[in-house]
Amino acid sequence: MPTEKVVGIDLGTTNSCVAIVEDGTPVVIPNRGGYKTTPSMVAIAENGKRLVGHIAKRQAITNAENTVYAAKRLIGRKWGSAAVRQSLETVPYRIVEGPHDDVRIMLRDQVFSVPEISAYILQEMKLITEEYLGEEVQKAVVTVPAYFNDAQRQATKDAGRVAGLEVIRIINEPTAAALAYGFGKQMERRVAVYDLGGGTFDISILEIGNGVFEVMSTAGDTFLGGEDFDRRIIDWLVAGFQREHKIDLRKDKMALQRLKDVAEKAKCELSSVRETEINLPFIISTGRNEALHLQTTLSRDKLEELTADLVERTIDICSRTLEEAEVSKSDLEEVILVGGMTRMPLVQQRVAEFFGLEPCKGVHPDEVVALGAAIQASALTDEKHEILLLDVTPHSLGIMIVGGYFHKLIEQNTTVPTSKSHVFTTVKDNQTSVKILVLQGESDRAEENELLGEFVLTGLRRAPRGEVEIEVTFHISADGIVSVTARDLETGLEQSITVTATSGLTEDELKKMVEANKDYMVEVRSGQEFDRARHNAEKVLDEVEALFPRVSDIISGSDFGQDAVKKARGVIERVRGAIAQKDLAALTEGTEALSRTLNMFRGVVSKTGA
Repeated sequence: MPTEKVVGIDLGTTNSCVAIVEDGTPVVIPNRGGYKTTPSMVAIAENGKRLVGHIAKRQAITNAENTVYAAKRLIGRKWGSAAVRQSLETVPYRIVEGPHDDVRIMLRDQVFSVPEISAYILQEMKLITEEYLGEEVQKAVVTVPAYFNDAQRQATKDAGRVAGLEVIRIINEPTAAALAYGFGKQMERRVAVYDLGGGTFDISILEIGNGVFEVMSTAGDTFLGGEDFDRRIIDWLVAGFQREHKIDLRKDKMALQRLKDVAEKAKCELSSVRETEINLPFIISTGRNEALHLQTTLSRDKLEELTADLVERTIDICSRTLEEAEVSKSDLEEVILVGGMTRMPLVQQRVAEFFGLEPCKGVHPDEVVALGAAIQASALTDEKHEILLLDVTPHSLGIMIVGGYFHKLIEQNTTVPTSKSHVFTTVKDNQTSVKILVLQGESDRAEENELLGEFVLTGLRRAPRGEVEIEVTFHISADGIVSVTARDLETGLEQSITVTATSGLTEDELKKMVEANKDYMVEVRSGQEFDRARHNAEKVLDEVEALFPRVSDIISGSDFGQDAVKKARGVIERVRGAIAQKDLAALTEGTEALSRTLNMFRGVVSKTGA
C-alpha cells in the first residue's frame, strides 16, 4: 500500500513554499504560474472574492486597504504588544482588537483572525500540491521561526486545521534548513544557521552527525526581517518627498502601497547593482489638481547606511547564542545562510566577518526550509528514514511564585520533548485553592515575561501555610507546545491545561472556520474542474462550428441529413447553456455528445473530400 503523502510547508512572512519527497529526493512544487514560491498575501476583492498569492499581490496597489501581507508578524500576538502597535502605524490594512485580547484584521466589512489569514495561504499550498500530485493531501509538516513562543506555534497549528490540514509536526525553520543541508550526506560537523527572512530572524547552532541533527542553542527576534529594511527605504523616500513638497505620503494608502512595492524592488536590485532608479509618476495629487511625481536614485551605500543597525542587531543575537551554547566561533565548520535577506551583500559581509568563515552557498535561501520540512515529513511517515531530530525550546518556562517572581521549571535550550516537575506549597493559612500562572521568558520578574495561560486548582485541604504540597509538571511536545498539570499530592486532585489561551481562537470559533473552509475548498475545486471542462468544451465547439457550414451544405439535401444538422444544433445549444449555467454535469455530458458530432462531421468532410 503506498504511503500517504505528507508535504512540507514553509509558511513565510513574505513568501511561502511547499515541497515533497519523491523517490527519495525532496523537490519544491511550483505553483500554477511556474513559480517555486507564492506571495504570502491575501485580499478580498470588491466582489467579495478571496484572492491569495500572486493574484493578491498584483492588485495590492489598487486595493491596499483590503490586502494583507506579513500576517505572520501578527500571529499569536496580544493586542497590547509592541509588535502590534508598530504594525498599526505601518500597514495599510485595518488591524482591530479581537475578543480574547488578540489581533483581528478587517477586510471590507468582514473581521478575520490572523490564523484564518494564514490558513488561506496554507490552503493555497495544499491546492498547489493536489494539482501537482493529482490526489488529496491531508497532512503537513509546517515550519515556524525557532524563536516563536507557544502562542505563535499554537496559532500556526490552528491555521493548519482551518486549512483542512493535520499539522503532524511544527518544526523550526533553521532546523529544517540544516536537515536539507545535511540530507543524504555522511558528515559530522558543527554548523550555524543564520536565517534572516521577510519578517523574522533566527540563529541556531547544530551538531550534525550520522543522521542525528541536534540543536545546541537557538535565539532570534520574531520582529526583525526584510519588512524592516523595506520600512527604512520607505521612510527615507517619504522624508525626501516631504522636504521637497511638504506632503506626507504615508497618509495616502495607495501611495504607501506603491512605496512598499518600489522599496522592496530597489532593495532586491541593490544586491546585484551599485545603484537603482526609483520612479513613481503621479504618486499623489495636490488640492490644486496638480499631480506630483517621485523620482530619485538609491545607492547600495545609502541602503547600507539606512539599515546597518538592523544587520548589527542580528550579529548581537549571534554573539549571545554562541555564548549560551558555550561554543566558540572556531568550533564552527560551516555557516548556512537562509532567507531572502541573506542575498544582501552587507549581511553576507558581516556574517563572514563575525564568524570568520565564508558562508555556505550550497543551499537555496528561499527553498531550503520547505525542502527540510518535506524531509522531516517523509521521516515521520516512512520507517526506512533514519533521521533523528533533537530540537530545543527557545524560551524558559515556569510559573509565577509569591512576590511576583518567575520560577523557571524548564530552562531555554532544553531538548524537546521534555517534562519537568517541582513541588510548591501554599502561602496562606487555610488556603483552599491556588492559581497557577504559566509564563514563558527569561526575566526573573513575572510581569516581564509572556503569560501563556492560567488555571486554578481548587478543593485543597484547609491547613496552616506550607503544609499542603502541590506538584506542578510542565510538558513540552516535539512541536514546542506546552501543557501544564498541577496536582494536590495529598488527595491526588489534578487540574491541567494545554496552553492555548493566547492563540486567540476558542474551540467553537475554530470549528466554525474549519467548516466554512471546507465549503470554500469544495467551491475552489469544483470551480477549477469547471474551468478545465469549459476549456475542453470550447475547443470542441470551435471545431464543430468551423465545419458546420460545409457539413450542412453536404448533407442537408436528405431527410436524414436535415435531422443530423438539427441534432447538432441542439447539442451546441446544450453545451452553450451548460457553460452559461456553470453546470459541470451537463457540460461533461454535452461535451461527450459534441465530440461524437465532431467525429461525424470530420467523417462527412473526409468522405466527400470537401
